[in-house]
Amino acid sequence: MSSRTRTNTRTRTEEERDQPSMIASPRERLFGTTWRMILVLLATGFALLPVVFVVSSAINPEGTLTTQTLLPSGVENLSDMTVNFRKLMFDAESLEVFPFWNWVINSVIVSVTSTALILLSTILSAYAFSRFRFYGRKTLLLGVMLLQAFPNLLAMVAIFLILLEIGRLSTAIPQVLPFLSFIDWSFLNMFGLNALGGLILVYVAGSAGLNTWLMKGFLDTIPREIDESAKVDGATAWQTFWMLIFPLARPMIVVIGVIAFIATFNDFVLARIILRDKENWTVMVGLYSFINVQFNKDWGMFAAGALVAGTPIVILYLLLQDQLARGLTTGAVKG
Repeated sequence: MSSRTRTNTRTRTEEERDQPSMIASPRERLFGTTWRMILVLLATGFALLPVVFVVSSAINPEGTLTTQTLLPSGVENLSDMTVNFRKLMFDAESLEVFPFWNWVINSVIVSVTSTALILLSTILSAYAFSRFRFYGRKTLLLGVMLLQAFPNLLAMVAIFLILLEIGRLSTAIPQVLPFLSFIDWSFLNMFGLNALGGLILVYVAGSAGLNTWLMKGFLDTIPREIDESAKVDGATAWQTFWMLIFPLARPMIVVIGVIAFIATFNDFVLARIILRDKENWTVMVGLYSFINVQFNKDWGMFAAGALVAGTPIVILYLLLQDQLARGLTTGAVKG
């Protein structure tokens, strides 16, 4: 071995000796694991505390906020734990004041219809923006993005007035255009103020922008060679979309559908502004009525209604968790 080689070896050995060891000692590993577990437990407890409090309130037979404790008192048997649920869902006198099942049906109608229309408009518009080249394409994309930058809450007054005018068209059109008076224009009231159709229109128009950009970004990752091969085989644009592109985009479709369903089902502000009559309320607006007037008295029924209303969301997540994970991870890798 030459002197130069020995010198280089000695130099590397001294440098390695001078550098701090990157291997943690057992004590350091134990300390790191301990404080991580403490943080996880604190975060988990902070997240579960409201859920535990709501569940405790729902099974508390006394049903008032002033007597509410974290561990419900006065529970002697299983029937005592279901007092608030039975009063909320099966008591005839209570259902006359609080038509809970009517609110649940309204929420399901609004959420399912809104989700279907959002998916239809999102998929078709995103496919057009992704695959076709036409005049004004970039301008429309920028316009959609800019409009999405402003939330629906900023347009509450405008939305209220637009829906109000839509409802008035049923009487204004026959007066202004008498030659069209043979048409029954009362169907426009279904899309005006205090109507589920008007709320659906607001949801569909308000969520189209962001969802279109998400779907377009996903469709851009699908190779265009698939379209070209289908075109060579004689397939039309619709056949290419339905038979080839749609199955490949199914994971992102599931993600957008779940997000849209949860957002419309849990919305309170817009539904509270648009829906005026108690029979037309959604379940979130109806639950607010339990604590709006008699905050202390109906707290148990409010908690029970919150658990029942949250059940469809939990079921939806459990049924579609594989598709959700596949859509999110696929979009993350391809994006």
